[in-house]
Amino acid sequence: MTERVRGALAVLLSAHRPEPGRRAHILSVLSAVQEAFGYVPADAVPLIADTLAVTEADVAGVLSYYPDLHTVPRGRHAVRVCLGEACVANRSTALLESLCHVVGADLGRTTSDGRFTIERVYCLGNCAVGPTVMVDEQIYGRVGSEDLRKTLKDYS
Repeated sequence: MTERVRGALAVLLSAHRPEPGRRAHILSVLSAVQEAFGYVPADAVPLIADTLAVTEADVAGVLSYYPDLHTVPRGRHAVRVCLGEACVANRSTALLESLCHVVGADLGRTTSDGRFTIERVYCLGNCAVGPTVMVDEQIYGRVGSEDLRKTLKDYS
């Protein structure tokens, strides 16, 4: 962690220090750190734990439990492919493979240009029109490989 990041993190954490006798809100602190940096740097865990007067295991446990918290930088756009039963029955697994090939990044990874991070989810609540893909907060149904390719061109 650079000194600049460490300094910014210290300022952010000072605003979240729990009052004496009060429990630390680990999740809210991790969310604030991610909001500020785009992710929670893994080497920030000891500093967060020390500031909140909790163990590193407490912080790491919360960090690993919530899938929306990330310990590595992410792409500008999250592309989530549904792998729930209805979408898999409509070939979402093949769609995911095609997506990874087209953008040049494996599942859970970010493209080399930092544009997309590829993720899987297990239900987007759009089962009737699977396969379903979510780009950032926008949901797309009945997505084929060519549809997805065209859609991704709109995200720069």
